[in-house]
Amino acid sequence: MLAAGLAALIVAAPSSVLGAASPKTGVVIVNVRMAYGTGTSTGTGMVLSSNGQVVTNNHVIRGAGSVRVTVPSTGRTYTATVAGYSVSKDIALLELNKAVGLQTVKTGNSSTVEVRDHVTTVGNAGGNGLRTKTGTVTGLGQSITVDDDGSPFTLVGLIETTAPLRPGDSGGPMLVRGRVIGMNAAASSSFMYEDGSEGYAIPIDRVLEIASQIDAGSSSSTVHVGPTAFLGVSLAPAGFRGEEEGALVRDVVSGSPAAKAGIGRGDLITRFAGKRVTSRATLRKLVLQYSPGQTVKIAWIDPYEGATSATVRLVAGPPQ
Repeated sequence: MLAAGLAALIVAAPSSVLGAASPKTGVVIVNVRMAYGTGTSTGTGMVLSSNGQVVTNNHVIRGAGSVRVTVPSTGRTYTATVAGYSVSKDIALLELNKAVGLQTVKTGNSSTVEVRDHVTTVGNAGGNGLRTKTGTVTGLGQSITVDDDGSPFTLVGLIETTAPLRPGDSGGPMLVRGRVIGMNAAASSSFMYEDGSEGYAIPIDRVLEIASQIDAGSSSSTVHVGPTAFLGVSLAPAGFRGEEEGALVRDVVSGSPAAKAGIGRGDLITRFAGKRVTSRATLRKLVLQYSPGQTVKIAWIDPYEGATSATVRLVAGPPQ
C-alpha cells in the first residue's frame, strides 16, 4: 500500500515535488489593519526562515495597527510582529508568532541578472490571492521617485521589467530561472503605477542585507529596529500654510504624548529633542531615532499663544 501510494504521488506530483520549486513556494499574503481605524490594506511577503521570518515592502506595513500573514499552501494564518524596517530602502522584516516548519523562498544572486532575462513575478494583486505574471528585464540600476504620503524619496538600483505589477503585488518575488532575484516594489496607489506601466523590483541581495541587519538588532540612520516611538500627530504637507519652517500639525491623536503636552491642530513643531525641525520629513526621522518610553523635549508655536515647549514620554506606535 505504501509503495502504491508513493507511485501515485509521483505520477500526479507537481513540479515542486519533483525538485523544480513552484514560483509560489515560500510566498505569503500580508494583511494589514491600519492603526486608529484608518482602514485595511494587503500585500505579499517572502518567507526567509522556517520559523517565520518574512520580508516585505515597508509601504505594505506602514501605519499598521496589526499584521496577519496567511500561508496559502496550508491556509494557516499567523499574527506578525514588525521586527524592523527601512523607509528609504522600502524593506521590512516581519516575525510570525508560533510559526514552525514553513517553506522558504529559493533566493538567487541579483548581481547576475541581465537585460532580456525572462522573469516571473508572484503577488496578491488586488487582494485576490497569489497570481503569477511573466515578462523580461528591460533595465538594471534604475531609479524611481515615490510619494511617501507627500514626502517624496528615491529608490535606486532597481530592476525594471515588463511584468505588470499591480496593487497587492508589493513584497512578492521576482524570479529568474526559478530563483528569487528581486522583491516587487510596485503596488501601492501612492507609488503611482498605472495599467501597462513598468514594474520595478528591489534586488534580493539588498533585501537580504537589510533583513540580516534587522535580525542582528543593528539600527542605523536608515534602518529602524524594534518598536516604533510615537508622538501622536499627523502632519500637513509642505507649504500647506505658506513657506514657514517646521512641521505643521494637521491632527492630534487623543491621549497621545502630543495631546498630553497640549499640542493642538494648527501648531507648528519647531524643535524635537534639541534638534531643529525644518519639515515633517525631518520630524519623522528624528522620532525614529528614539524608542518608546524615552522622554524628549519638544518645542512648538501655537498660533494663539506663541512659542512654548514641554517634555513628553514617547509611547509605542505604528511603523513608519
